[in-house]
Order: sequence, then C-alpha cells, then structure tokens
Amino acid sequence: MSTIDRYFNDNNGILKIIPTFVPRRFGNAGKRLRLHPDDYYALGTKRGSIKERWFSSVICAMNGKDAKEDEGLSYVNIDDTQENKISLKEFVDKLKGDLIGEELYKKHGTWPMYSKFFDYEGPLFFHLHLGFEAAARVGKLGKPEAYYFPPQYNNYPGKFPHTYFGLNPDVTKEDLKNRLLRYEEEDIRITDLSRAYRIELGTGWYTPPGVLHAPGSYLTYEPQWNSDVNSVYENITDGEIYGKEFLFENCPDEKQGDIDYVLSLMDFEKNIDPKYKETYFRAPIVLTDNDEYIEKLIVYGNEYIEAKEITIKPGKSAVIKDDTAYGTIIVQGYGSIGNHKCSVSTMLRFGQMSEDEFFVSHNAAKQGIKITNESGYEPLVMLKHYPYMEKRK
Repeated sequence: MSTIDRYFNDNNGILKIIPTFVPRRFGNAGKRLRLHPDDYYALGTKRGSIKERWFSSVICAMNGKDAKEDEGLSYVNIDDTQENKISLKEFVDKLKGDLIGEELYKKHGTWPMYSKFFDYEGPLFFHLHLGFEAAARVGKLGKPEAYYFPPQYNNYPGKFPHTYFGLNPDVTKEDLKNRLLRYEEEDIRITDLSRAYRIELGTGWYTPPGVLHAPGSYLTYEPQWNSDVNSVYENITDGEIYGKEFLFENCPDEKQGDIDYVLSLMDFEKNIDPKYKETYFRAPIVLTDNDEYIEKLIVYGNEYIEAKEITIKPGKSAVIKDDTAYGTIIVQGYGSIGNHKCSVSTMLRFGQMSEDEFFVSHNAAKQGIKITNESGYEPLVMLKHYPYMEKRK
C-alpha cells in the first residue's frame, strides 16, 4: 500500500494541510496572516512581502521567474516533518474520485478551485480577471472569484476599507480607452470611473470574470477557480507605479500593446450594471441554527464556487454532512475535526506546521464529520470552500 493510500485510510479521508504562504512583489503586507513579524520577508526582499495564504491548492502561483516551482501548492502533513510532505495535487492524482468524488473528477479531472487569504495594508489595483475564452488563448483558465470578510482576522481595517466594483453606468468604452492610452504618461485615475462600496465584515461579494474591481484593505477570504490571470487597468495605486506589462500580462503575443484587445477582456454589461450591489453582494444565509451549531452559506449565486461558515457552540459537538469534498480553515477556537485536533493559529513561523487547515474527502463529507468544540466559552469557527455542484433531488 502506498503512503498516500495508507495516510488516507488511517485518517478516514481527512487530510491535515501544511500552511502555504505566498509573497507578492506589489503592495504592502497587512500583517494579519498570523505570521511571525520577522517572517514577512522569509523569501527575501526581492520577492516582496508575504501577503497571501493559499488553501487546498493544486496549482502554482503566477509569480514570475524567481518563484519556486511549487510556490502556492498545498502539501499534506504526513508525519509532522517537511521532509516527507506530499502535495495535495499528488493526492488528487492518485486517489481521483475517492478523494474529490467521481462526478467532480469526471467533470474536471482535478480539484478545480482553491481559496486564499489575501492581506494588503492598502487597496489593490483596479483590474479584471479573464473569462474562459480569453484565458484559453494564453493556455489558462478563466477566474471567477468571491470574497468574504472574516471578523476573526480583521483586527484593523487597513488604509482603505472600500472596494471598487465595475463602472459608473454612464461610462463608455471610449472613456476607458482614452485613459488607458495614457497609461505611461500620467496618473490616469481610472477609479474615477468606478464606484466604491464600504466593506462590511461578515458579508461578501461574487466577482465574475471580466468585471473590473479594486479590493479594499481588509483581509479577505477568497474562494476562486484554479487560475491566476488578470489585466491591470490602474497604473498608480496607493503611490505605487505599475508598468504596461501589468496591463498586457495575459495577452497573446500578437495582441501586446493592443488597447482594443484589452478592452475586449471586459464583460462590459456586467461592469455598468446600475444595480451592481443588488446583483453581486452576498449577505450570509443561515442554513442551520440549533443548540449545537450554526451553518451559514457565505459564497453562492454562481456556477463555480461556494463556501460556508460553520460555528460550533462552546462545549458542543456536531456531525456535519456535506455533498462534496471541501477544504477548510479554522478561524477561531479549538477542538477536533474527525480524528485530528484543530485550533486556530495565533502566530506561525514560516515553514511551521499548524492544526488549522484540513481537506475533507467526498465520502467522509457525505458520511458526516464529527466536530467538537473543547472550549467552554469560545465558539469554534471554520470556513470551508468547495466547487459548486448542481444539487440532485
């Protein structure tokens, strides 16, 4: 029996995941990832500070030529050593439908999504993610994504706790083009054409491919599709300058420098939706609230990704059943999930193991996972992310 099969069977289909931290060369770290203050430049100053933690990832970050080959991949904690870790991708490739479910594996051939915490002190640049057709031209996938703002990880709001979404309804493509043509000549102030919404903790948004957005400065939980492709429409953000390579980064060679092609990456009608908030804002939906636990749907209303927030009440246990495999991160409290101890991380060294992240297999989720809160006072709160699957009657 292989190490993967043995670990999978011994742990009843629940995988303990090692923390995966990812640097970015732009922006400043918000320093809310529970990483030790000395470790935000663990990969060197040239790589930029660490601003993201990735969950249940089987893909690598699009992080330039200096990135490690496996940067962004999630690894399973086999025996509490880094030396013997095995990637979640290897688990998926070996176990296939036994891990993620036959229907999901037949449809995608892999685990098709991941989630992350992204954590910036200031606002991100105004950008869009490519749709599936445009992404396919550069050998990649489109990127639908969603946001949720967990109170447990947001002890302060950062410099700009507002997010720009879409465009004012009266904006034209010509308005955008005129600004993009001056991308390297002046501050084009492109968010003048957009609308900013104040972030509400404990709520979220869905962002389809092709929609311009500039995320605000709260730490954000972001379930998304297996992709890392964008086009940056803003040339100066929070005092930082972005060159044209950010605008044309995911354009085919023959379209480099073509502003009209960049504009074609937009879903223009979604951008100018006059009821944008009504369409894409996501207040949590309470699915269950009993003596043992509260279950909320926090990402929904699209055909790609969903997420839930589970709260086990102090001193209680609950058996939670789900229709699909999922990844999960503990954001408050301590106790157990299946046969694993679990606890929120308060401060991690780079490369350190933790007991706050897990991946639950399809059959284990269907049978139900017993989750116990061992605190008499504090709730045990977990966020869990998974691909949307049409519900069968």
